[in-house]
Amino acid sequence: MPEIVGVRFKPCGKIYDFEVNGIDVKKGDLVVVESELGLNIGNVVIDRHSVEEYERELKKIIRKVTEEDLYQKQENKNLEREAMDSCLERIMARGLPMKLISTEATLDRKRIIFYFTAEKRIDFRELVKDLATKFKTRIEMRQIGVRDGAKITGSLGVCGRELCCTRFLTSFEPISIKMAKKQELVLNTGKLSGVCGRLMCCLGFEYSETYTEEDTIDLTEDNSLTVSENTEEGEVLTDSSDSFGEADKSAGQPGIGSQLPSQPPGIQEDKGKQKKFRRHRKRRKKMPPKQ
Repeated sequence: MPEIVGVRFKPCGKIYDFEVNGIDVKKGDLVVVESELGLNIGNVVIDRHSVEEYERELKKIIRKVTEEDLYQKQENKNLEREAMDSCLERIMARGLPMKLISTEATLDRKRIIFYFTAEKRIDFRELVKDLATKFKTRIEMRQIGVRDGAKITGSLGVCGRELCCTRFLTSFEPISIKMAKKQELVLNTGKLSGVCGRLMCCLGFEYSETYTEEDTIDLTEDNSLTVSENTEEGEVLTDSSDSFGEADKSAGQPGIGSQLPSQPPGIQEDKGKQKKFRRHRKRRKKMPPKQ
């Protein structure tokens, strides 16, 4: 049975399984592994454990991090800053409608990845040629969603604290305006939107904990809301200096600016009273009888 560990490459990033390969590693160690992008330094966050079978062939840990690896990673930061500045300059020179988010260089410098957001598909073949000519390495462009972009850059939310996606969220769940309606919040998409321009992820926290299937009142066609948001599918465009390949971009996200259905004031008040009466009746049933 192979022994595996869980490795994370970025804070709040996804955890990937790697085979120990006979190396004595434990939780908290820094290791060098070969990921899909190339050689990278990761942090062991899940201690070693055995598995009987695995769906696919696991990649193995190459070695523990050495002083040379840490020095090389520090030098790569200078390369990433230089690549960021050069890419921004070429984007402006060619007038491409894209927003560069960050750059990442592999440990062996065989590949530089550029992460960007855009409203539509971008023909970046000439941009890749410019960057490949200057850096003499493989260039890869990856288009990500606006939520992933906010996760990388980081910021402060309307609550005054650091964004949830930057602090602890490892993946994005679907968020809809129905969650705000169930919590009786003001249905103003401007106030319910985060830094990324999408509905705030925290709308789903109390919704999943507070409301169960028994307590939730199903929405009918008359009072349902059309404003919703699905999980974003990022990283759909890749390219190198030799060839140009572009995968089909996933369907766009529905906007959050849709109009809410209008209802007469009397009907809205009656429905609000009915909801309060149902909640009050449930609380009365749960109260212990008086002695």
